[in-house]
Amino acid sequence: MATLNLLVAVSLAYVALLFGVAFAADRLAAKGRSTWLRSPLIYTLSLSIYCTAWTFYGAVGYAARSGLEFVTIYLGPTLVMVGWWWGLRKLVRIGRSQRVTSIADLISSRYGKSNLLAICVTVLAVLGITPYISLQLQSITLSFSIFFDETNMRGFSETRLVLWIAVGLAVFAILFGTRNLDANERHHGVVTAVALEAVVKLVALLAVGIFVVWGVAGGVGPALARIDASQIGQWQVNGGRWAAITFLSAAAFVCLPRMFQVMVVENDDERHLRTASWAFPLYMLLISLFVVPIAAIGLELMPKGANPDLFVLTVPLSQGQDGLAMLSFLGGFSSATSMVIVAAMALSTMVSNHLVMPIWLSRRGSGASVSGDVRHIVLVSRRIAIGVIMALGYFYFELSGGGSALASIGLISFTGIAQILPALVGGLFWRGATRTGALAGLTVGFCLWVHTMLLPGIGSELMPPSVFESGPFGIGWLRPQALFGIEGLDPTVHAVMWSLALNAAVFSLVSLLTFPSPLERLQGAQFVNVFDHSAGPRGWTGSVAQSEDLMIMSQRIMGGGEAQAFFREEAARQGIHAGLPEPTPAFLERLERKLAGSVGAATAHAMIGQIVGGSSVSVEDLLAVADESAQLMEYSSRLEAKSAELTRTAAKLRDANEKLLQISQQKDAFLSQVSHELRTPMTSIRAFSEILRDTEGLAAEEQTRYAAIIHDEALRLTRLLDDLLDLSVLENGEVSLNLGTGTLAEVLDRAISTALSGLERPIEIRRRRSAENIVLHTDLDRLAQVFINLISNAQKYCDAPRPELVIAVHDLKGRIAVDFIDNGSGVPPEAQKMVFEKFARVVHDKAGGAGLGLAICREIMNRLDGEIVYLADRTGGAFRVILPAAAEMAAQ
Repeated sequence: MATLNLLVAVSLAYVALLFGVAFAADRLAAKGRSTWLRSPLIYTLSLSIYCTAWTFYGAVGYAARSGLEFVTIYLGPTLVMVGWWWGLRKLVRIGRSQRVTSIADLISSRYGKSNLLAICVTVLAVLGITPYISLQLQSITLSFSIFFDETNMRGFSETRLVLWIAVGLAVFAILFGTRNLDANERHHGVVTAVALEAVVKLVALLAVGIFVVWGVAGGVGPALARIDASQIGQWQVNGGRWAAITFLSAAAFVCLPRMFQVMVVENDDERHLRTASWAFPLYMLLISLFVVPIAAIGLELMPKGANPDLFVLTVPLSQGQDGLAMLSFLGGFSSATSMVIVAAMALSTMVSNHLVMPIWLSRRGSGASVSGDVRHIVLVSRRIAIGVIMALGYFYFELSGGGSALASIGLISFTGIAQILPALVGGLFWRGATRTGALAGLTVGFCLWVHTMLLPGIGSELMPPSVFESGPFGIGWLRPQALFGIEGLDPTVHAVMWSLALNAAVFSLVSLLTFPSPLERLQGAQFVNVFDHSAGPRGWTGSVAQSEDLMIMSQRIMGGGEAQAFFREEAARQGIHAGLPEPTPAFLERLERKLAGSVGAATAHAMIGQIVGGSSVSVEDLLAVADESAQLMEYSSRLEAKSAELTRTAAKLRDANEKLLQISQQKDAFLSQVSHELRTPMTSIRAFSEILRDTEGLAAEEQTRYAAIIHDEALRLTRLLDDLLDLSVLENGEVSLNLGTGTLAEVLDRAISTALSGLERPIEIRRRRSAENIVLHTDLDRLAQVFINLISNAQKYCDAPRPELVIAVHDLKGRIAVDFIDNGSGVPPEAQKMVFEKFARVVHDKAGGAGLGLAICREIMNRLDGEIVYLADRTGGAFRVILPAAAEMAAQ
């Protein structure tokens, strides 16, 4: 039998090992050498925190009392992990995108940053988990006591031992759980220590199981025979309890603060869920593999009345296997300590963010940017909260006396925590869920849980027998285990069914009858549609002067270096190289998320709203957070945005109206011009054809001259009709392109030759042919038509004494730009907007056509996947033709 000193020495050595592992992991993470710490294996092992001392010791006792019903405790989490794609993946994605620090923070963020809702979840979690922490402390104490007989028990004080265990666990959680303020930063030390403890408790339980099956029973066959002969072989399935406890364990696996901490907050990569989806169920299978053999052999070997919860210790000790019993003790010790440490961390974050900080801020009359180190206050509050939570667990142990009430506290705690599930699931998948509905459902579920399970489970001191018999105040249908007169149900099934069913029903009904606030609707859209990346500015607005206040506040919360780096990054994002960033809605939203990692989403929202809103925040505001002021500010911001949008739309409508008026005027001028252009050649053709018909004896040269006039006028008329037909075909998209390959230089040569042929004084062309050696794959004829029109226009309208046209080719961001710039006076400013319209003529007092040339050019370039623009910033008439790169055009 081990001595007390040896057992204490082993425990202290094991705790020292955990301290060393946690310290080394934190040091590696600080040096950036944390690749293996971020592995899926570490993440999966950290999920084993679900297996507490109640599971390690209690599963065997559960099997000894109820047969295979213990499997339900493992089955629920297994189903959740197998179906990770539909639930956990979304939960982890939201946790990362919203930078939530706890399950209370996530519920608060979803329902309009409601700190009141976060307070309710925090209080429920503390009430549900504190007795469970007490159970872990008791399990460690009982495991100590198993190693000693009455002689060794002299000087052994159970109360003192529990106190020192609670103090040691509190110190560990404070040292490695509150080193960083940002709760979104990974606690590598704690997570690595938890992973190590997961291996220890698995190895311990497997070692005991292997010894029992092969060392005591003599093999698998004899072990199965003993199981069949024991009372475990007579178990019967209670379908109601199996369904209720399986559902309860699945709900607790998601909602327990410690599970949310390691599964969501500590998650470094969403892809780790893919590995955990099969690795964690495998872990659960291994840790439950020998539960039934240990229970059956324990019932056979141990004296009648022995506590079956401790068979994993007493069976090896009864066979003289002190070393194996010591290993088993370390497994149970690991199960208890890992749960207590992470639960204390998670609860301290919730208490600090949603209870301590709002109250502290409400008492700071000068606001969120007042003097004082907020960072220090948050860290101190979290450390004190850990101490208080551990003290509550210790005092609960003292008040309960370690009695039998603690035996069922596992399911009691699971049922209490499961009351969060309707609000959580509704918030993830239902945009219509409201804060009022969540509060109502949570309140109803909490009250029913207390009435039907918590108080009856604690003992008759708080709920006398008369309440069980006739109900409170003699109201029979309110009996704790027979609500609404329904009797005969298992107490656990009864409590789970009524509390969760009415919780969900009230939540749904009130949500349908109430209307979500604007912030709730925005958050609801981001949660429900998180995979669509719906995050966006939430209506924050600010002024330049407020950037300094935001900087001061951020430094006090995040620390000077981190805050300054964040503000420099945001300034660079806005193109500001010196100074603070503009408090744009997008910047304020990112700042809110950054601060949320330190003080929680609700408090961060209130602090930014206080500065940006320019008014103080009352106690009620801080407790409600998403108050009427925030809603009115959001409405105002949205109205201002709508007003600005309407102003821009009105300006566009005015421009469009002016353009339509100009088009109408140009249309009238066009019709007049077309009439003139048609009448003039038709008149000439008619007159000279009548002369040829009616005049006899005309000389041959006169006949030739008159025929030439008729021919020229007919060509002029044909060109006009061709232009009208060409424009109509292009606009209707009926033209077919004749693609070919050639160089830009060849197209320009042909266009210049055509446009300037036969002229007495052609405009002087200046080019750089080396830049024109570009291979094109396009409709070369249509492109030449555009160039011909531009060169002809320069010839007609350039009013310089010595007309010149510069044709320059250059690269424009991967596209080919060809500029046609003459040295004339250019297009008048008032005509530049209309220069490419089909009714427009650039200069009316010049000889020319009907103003269709540039409109045709625009349509051609659209068909060639290019562009033609007028360069208003150049001297003279300047047009730019933009073509895609040769490779791009060749792909068409």
